[in-house]
Amino acid sequence: MELGTAAAFAVVAWRLEGTPCIWSWAYAALAGSLLSVIDWRTRRLPDVITLPSYPILALLLIPTGHVGQALLGALALGGAYFVLWYGRPDALGLGDVKLAGLVGMLTGSLGMDRWLTAAMAGLILGALYAVLLLATGRGTLKTQFPLGPFIALGALAALW
Repeated sequence: MELGTAAAFAVVAWRLEGTPCIWSWAYAALAGSLLSVIDWRTRRLPDVITLPSYPILALLLIPTGHVGQALLGALALGGAYFVLWYGRPDALGLGDVKLAGLVGMLTGSLGMDRWLTAAMAGLILGALYAVLLLATGRGTLKTQFPLGPFIALGALAALW
């Protein structure tokens, strides 16, 4: 966990040094690392972290002047994941929907290109992991795994 968190902070510092959005991304790196570990171990993304992160990120994004874009990004990506959850609640958790909203908020503040990259990267990374499970015989078509870490990595990929 420590190496992953340090790597996330390194990417944030490298890409956003001297910009007003560095604080929102630093918070997200810490919360995302914690949520990823919790989801990987328990297959849960606790509300005690996800829900307070919405107002925290909104406040941290005020100096950027892109709070409107951020809120639209949260609504769009959270809404897309909500549709996926509504269609197959056995395959996707509501915590993933809340995390996707946070990622949408964060990347939406940087623009549509970063938002779209994060949206696609999280799903692609999760799909690649599923293929790896199938290829190595460690999983079947019915195997479930936590998607939260891949959603969080999608945000980091968008920043990269």
